[in-house]
Amino acid sequence: MFERFRATFAVRRDQPAAAGTPWADPALVRIEGYGEFSAEFAGASFFGGLYRVHGERSGPIATALIAEAFPEFAARVFPFGFDWLGRQFAVDLARVVEGNPQVLLLEPCSGEVLEIPASFVEFHDDVLVTNSEAALALSAFRDWAAANPLSIPLARDQCVGYIVPLFLGGQDGPENFEVTDFEVYWSICAQLRAAVAGLAEGTVITEVTIE
Repeated sequence: MFERFRATFAVRRDQPAAAGTPWADPALVRIEGYGEFSAEFAGASFFGGLYRVHGERSGPIATALIAEAFPEFAARVFPFGFDWLGRQFAVDLARVVEGNPQVLLLEPCSGEVLEIPASFVEFHDDVLVTNSEAALALSAFRDWAAANPLSIPLARDQCVGYIVPLFLGGQDGPENFEVTDFEVYWSICAQLRAAVAGLAEGTVITEVTIE
């Protein structure tokens, strides 16, 4: 189990000497493969911050951020990792295939939630290995990293966020990227998403105020 992930990702682990403490969330510890994976990779970062695994500190923080930004999913999803764009990967207890909860991707920048048809094990041993372009926006990361080498590796509390969120009409490109605090970014996106949730499609927003 996780041999393919180790062969592809473990060899590009950032600061391998820094060991994290597994997050023993009751819902996660029941997931097939989670115990083994978190014992080895909790708190780890790979390829300069492309993909990162939650540990005992970041896991509860991510859970609270999801509850703020996506309250409709708060009771059913449990995050285990996040990528360079700050997007959360979580197991979804409302989608179970052959006894295995499937993975959900929550995007603060677009306000979207995307279903990934894979279990926790399949996500790490198949999706991330064979389809990292779609799962992690790999090409965009490589382009951004090449243009911003001093920002690599990303710190645990950082992500590359959109200056103007996509759901407010922001461009999906490097000109709209900035390195930002992970928690602040999620909170701001949550406030903005809540503020525009009831607006009619096509409504023009002329001013944004964050308190």
